[in-house]
Amino acid sequence: MRLKIMLTGKNRRISANISDHLMEDKGYEVVNCDASSEKLEKSWKKNPADIIIICLSDEDRESVRIFDILSECAGTEILPVIVVANNEDLNTFNVFSHLRNIRFLPRPVSILDLYSLLFEIEKSMGEDLKKRKPVENRERRPGEKNLPVRKHILIVDDDPEQLEEIKKHLFEFYDVTAVRSGAAAFKYLENHEVDLVLLDYIMPVMDGPEVLYRMRTKRALSQLPVIFLTGVSEREKVIKTLVELRPQGYIIKPAKKSEIVAKIIDVLG
Repeated sequence: MRLKIMLTGKNRRISANISDHLMEDKGYEVVNCDASSEKLEKSWKKNPADIIIICLSDEDRESVRIFDILSECAGTEILPVIVVANNEDLNTFNVFSHLRNIRFLPRPVSILDLYSLLFEIEKSMGEDLKKRKPVENRERRPGEKNLPVRKHILIVDDDPEQLEEIKKHLFEFYDVTAVRSGAAAFKYLENHEVDLVLLDYIMPVMDGPEVLYRMRTKRALSQLPVIFLTGVSEREKVIKTLVELRPQGYIIKPAKKSEIVAKIIDVLG
């Protein structure tokens, strides 16, 4: 069984181009839908998808919040979302959207990069994709237990390549959101809950220690687990920060997937 993909968003030109490639080159089943809450909900009830691709263009708080209806439609399913956007629209999406398990595809769009992402998603789904049944849109019955919820990791790093690399390591196990500055991290945390922050130690304007210090002074964030991402050359500085600000540890980058996941498991259990 191949992936069933829902394509939506204000950028219809890019959406149409992606749709043509997915159907003609790969034979995916593609459902195109306008970016409105009513139409998204109606389309989902008729034809639920395995993955959502959202093509952004000149977004604001209200236009981004439209896509939150997809989270409600999917119920306990946490579906992969690919967001196609420039950096400005991506930051707006990260701050105001409640969707999780997001992957970012920059513009101009590389179709090969898109295919690589879809391949990774298919691989991570494995046999589940073959057995998947359409999600029922119903209320939970009395006494019915919630399904396990994936932990949500926020990555803060000014290096886009590092962000993408770490996201690739983690998306199989966690919901992942990535931002490129301390300021963007605080904006995101104002509207979203996360379980752990992977925080780059060296960043312009507001570095990792300053971000952590400000977090520790905010009551809502004071107990949020933080793991530093750092190079070998900053190890001694990081160790000093461990004593002063008490993060949950550090990871020397570039780190292997197994090292990052092991450290997160050690902190979150």
